[in-house]
Amino acid sequence: MSSERSIIDKGSWDGSISSREFYVAACAFSEQWKKFNSAFPQWSWCRCPKLLGAPSTGVDGYLCVDGVVPPPASTMEDNHEYDDGIIKETGCLEEDDIIDSAALVQPQRCERCRYDFHIVYSLSYRVPVLYFRAYWSDGQPLALQELEKNIPESTRQELTVHKWTFITQEEHPYLNQPWFTLHPCGTSEWMKLLFTRDTSTLALGGVAVHRYMVSWFSFIATVFGLKLPFGMFGSSDSHTLASS
Repeated sequence: MSSERSIIDKGSWDGSISSREFYVAACAFSEQWKKFNSAFPQWSWCRCPKLLGAPSTGVDGYLCVDGVVPPPASTMEDNHEYDDGIIKETGCLEEDDIIDSAALVQPQRCERCRYDFHIVYSLSYRVPVLYFRAYWSDGQPLALQELEKNIPESTRQELTVHKWTFITQEEHPYLNQPWFTLHPCGTSEWMKLLFTRDTSTLALGGVAVHRYMVSWFSFIATVFGLKLPFGMFGSSDSHTLASS
């Protein structure tokens, strides 16, 4: 489904977007991701029944991608090598090393976890919200403590400082299941600040909706050690998102 470009007047903009603008931004993000991250799992639009109290936009649903394997947490990089998602020990004990059996409480899993990401529009905050779950290759989900151990050290520090990286567990609005989420309470504030300082905003005379999701996810992705290719921040002439 094609989505048109639109510009938001920056004079009265508070950093939030409408549900229709959310869809426009989602289309652009999905297209740019496919273009510059073709080797990674791809985003798709999951159509769902309209949420109670939501305006009828004709594009009800959310953006989703499954099975994303982020790079290993920075705190583990010095002691491991990685190949095809499996962690290989480089600092393993030799046979002659003495091991205190009392210290071996639980074995540490030698693999990277996988993530499912769902980007949902928040009716109350009027911004995108990331819902996610993490699990091992056998499907076993990670608890919050395990999750925190599998994210970069810099992220763990951010979690204690900035409210926009506050991880909580809430019911997925469409699936009615408990998912982790990054609380959106500060999203509109830092998005407004981001675009206010963006030179393209001045050049266009407003905020380009098709750039909103890319800019937003570039910050969110750092929580998981992901970095978006620079090319994703460029503009494209059309944005199309195939429904699933």
